[in-house]
Amino acid sequence: MAALVVMALMVAAVVVLPLIILRLAIGLVFLPFKLLGVVLRVVFGVVGLVFKVLFSGVGLVFGLLAAVFFLVLLPLLPFALVGLGLWLVLRESRPRRALHIA
Repeated sequence: MAALVVMALMVAAVVVLPLIILRLAIGLVFLPFKLLGVVLRVVFGVVGLVFKVLFSGVGLVFGLLAAVFFLVLLPLLPFALVGLGLWLVLRESRPRRALHIA
């Protein structure tokens, strides 16, 4: 019975050992691509983080500028509309000049 177990282990070793060697060889072949993938992931992660911080700061600044712009100009809107109306009325009340073509 022990001889049968030993023989089964030897057959298993003959079958499994080449598979292990093949897996290691394929892993070594693809190792540079895995390393390149890790390097690119780190580089693009850092670049993405920089752009995220930069554009969130720019968006925050423009948002604050827009809020201040509307908080200042929104109360002035009625005066601007009255001024626009007066300008339109006064412009129409002036006589028009004839167009002289030389």
